[in-house]
Amino acid sequence: MPFTSLDEIREKAIRRGTRKIVVAAAEDLLVLKAVMQAVQLKIAEPILVGDSEKIREISRQIGFDLSTVDIIDEKDPTRSCYRAVQIIREGRASILMKGLVPTAPLLLAVLDKERGLMKGGDNRQTQGLLSHLAVFQTRYYHKLLGVTDAGMNIAPDLCEKVSIIRNAAEVFYALGVKEPKVAVLGPVETVNEKITSTTDAAVLTQMNARGQITGCIVDGPLALDNAVSKEAAHHKGIKSHVAGDADILLTPDLNSGNILYKCMSFLSDGVSAAIITGAKAPVVLTSRADTEETKLNSIALAAAI
Repeated sequence: MPFTSLDEIREKAIRRGTRKIVVAAAEDLLVLKAVMQAVQLKIAEPILVGDSEKIREISRQIGFDLSTVDIIDEKDPTRSCYRAVQIIREGRASILMKGLVPTAPLLLAVLDKERGLMKGGDNRQTQGLLSHLAVFQTRYYHKLLGVTDAGMNIAPDLCEKVSIIRNAAEVFYALGVKEPKVAVLGPVETVNEKITSTTDAAVLTQMNARGQITGCIVDGPLALDNAVSKEAAHHKGIKSHVAGDADILLTPDLNSGNILYKCMSFLSDGVSAAIITGAKAPVVLTSRADTEETKLNSIALAAAI
């Protein structure tokens, strides 16, 4: 059965047992609060890389006991990213998290060809692609709903959309959804050669039907209402295994993905978890505007998969 709440993901993470998480530039109040809760729930065991004095001071303020926590003093945020990535490469941790550092330095460390965390391969299909996946819980939908890509790929081409689908499907598969349903979004549900999102959607649907994209069910183009509402799809005469029951929404580009993500976060009751997928380890890369709850949910999602 598909998960209907983020609490179920936390429970899955707890059942899996404690995971090692390394935080780059860990001297951040909300990040340390979320990490502390993850420790209390026995979801994560942290390694904190950053300004040790600031980490200890913030931890004193929030009552975070660091007596059994490994702290690596590195006051330069960029170097802390590379040191955190190296810890993952050495097998000392299995989850990477962003602390008080801009996104760019962390991603540069992850993407570094010699010292980073990217998967190998001989072509674009096998080299892997980083993509952002948010998993939302909202009372307006009957199960958890993935939104991708709201934070990484600006204008993904067809090949990159294949990788984004695969990244998201792998996460849902790890959560127990054996064949996640992927709705490829567009402004209309018919193919229009002047609207790239609809032509890409048609090709992705056909690739899935021919076994070039496996492990999921892909359909599109679907307008957002048809993707999440069986009633809307019925009114428009759409016959689809995905319409009204999508697990994952593939947005056309970063603009639309980010707008959808923030609409669900700020204009509805949506709560979320978000990670970067496609690397050798999940990356918890939340916004500074994200709540402590979102950060904890994101750690739990990374631990659960």
